[in-house]
Amino acid sequence: MEIFGLTVTRAKASSGTLPGLQPPVSRGGLGWTGFLWPVIRESFTGAWQRNVDLRADSILSYFAVFACVTLIASDIGKCRLRLVIQDKNGIWTETTSPAFSPVLRKPNHYQTINKLIEQWIVSKLVWGNTYVLKQRDARGVVIALYVLNPARVHPLVTTDGDVYYELDRDDLSDLPEPQVIVPASEIIHDTMICLFHPLIGVTPIFACGLAAAQGLKIQGSSLAFFGNGSMPGGILTAPGAISDLTAQRLRNYWNANYTGENVGKVAVLGDGLKYESMTMNAVDAQLIDQLKWTAENVCSCYHVPAYMIGVGPPPPYANVEPLVQQYYSQCLQSLMTNLETSYDDGVGLQPSKIDGQIYGSEFDIDDLIWMNALARGEAAGKSAGTLAPNEARKKYYGVGPVTGGDSPMVQQQYYSLEALAARDAEQPFAKAAPATPPPPTTKDTAADVDEAEAAEAMRIIRAA
Repeated sequence: MEIFGLTVTRAKASSGTLPGLQPPVSRGGLGWTGFLWPVIRESFTGAWQRNVDLRADSILSYFAVFACVTLIASDIGKCRLRLVIQDKNGIWTETTSPAFSPVLRKPNHYQTINKLIEQWIVSKLVWGNTYVLKQRDARGVVIALYVLNPARVHPLVTTDGDVYYELDRDDLSDLPEPQVIVPASEIIHDTMICLFHPLIGVTPIFACGLAAAQGLKIQGSSLAFFGNGSMPGGILTAPGAISDLTAQRLRNYWNANYTGENVGKVAVLGDGLKYESMTMNAVDAQLIDQLKWTAENVCSCYHVPAYMIGVGPPPPYANVEPLVQQYYSQCLQSLMTNLETSYDDGVGLQPSKIDGQIYGSEFDIDDLIWMNALARGEAAGKSAGTLAPNEARKKYYGVGPVTGGDSPMVQQQYYSLEALAARDAEQPFAKAAPATPPPPTTKDTAADVDEAEAAEAMRIIRAA
């Protein structure tokens, strides 16, 4: 079968896998149930024996998990992924290429490059794995990329160690067959930290799923509490024995008249009946502190500073740049670097088989934060000796070049290193020898004699 100009092997769902192909790990530890969502089976010790599952679709409904995933994905997605080339000095500069630039501008028929990157990161954060299918042209150049649903992709390993991927049907990615097995060369596989197998990344939900479930329980309890008019539950006690029928009648009567919207009405109790509250209220249960702890636990697993999702106040810094640098170094950098290297290797940029040049992909980190006018002006002024004025204008102000601004500028009294090296080679600090006057020449001596004789003759004439 030929897909995207490449001949691949396929297998029907009923025929099983090809000989020698085995899943790298059992799907019981981190498996799939239903149509789309993964299940964390061992969310805590003994959960598997008790048949307690934490579904990712329900965990994502917890505000801290949703905030962390969307914050990271949107921040990386807003950074421009650009094509760069390495020159003879090892410097990377932005460039364009008819072979590699089109897929960066439009990766497939239904997504922009920003949305592809967001989906890439979301798949990695939620599932622990991102699978990207390549589409090639007749030259073998990748012209389209499709982020696949991880629930429909299964890594397979042969007895020789070769890696294949079993892809289930996906009409959006142009996979009409029930099952297709493709080699690893046609899949970009980007994983989170692989704790159990090198082909199976582990999602942060594996560590924070229980905290998220606890947070959902707290929110559910709070919803029921406030739905009952902020009044805790309780019990009705009688001084003597009552029949089950009487107890059922009293309970139904109490629920119908004094709970929900009827909380606060005056209840008249006879025959020695007494109402006693038995459920802890929000203050006694320290509801807010518990909810904050679960959110902070989720943030620690995603390496997101808690204040960035509204859990606690921000650090007392006047400048926001150090906070962004901390967020980038501890949370975003590894995700962005892994995406760059996975993309470079998958598309075949280093070195290119088209023209032999060494290309690469690089995120523009400056898109994470836009400096204010004062900071931009200060940075542009201090870069005068390093950047040309036109480069500083483009970098800090986003404006075009001007005449004469293509060379870095320094003050006139500065000397180049080359000029100083030439000066030092001539020993400028050595003491000079005293100058010796040259001896008088013969011509000068004769002139002096004639002048003396003339003066003597004039003296004699005057004396006479």
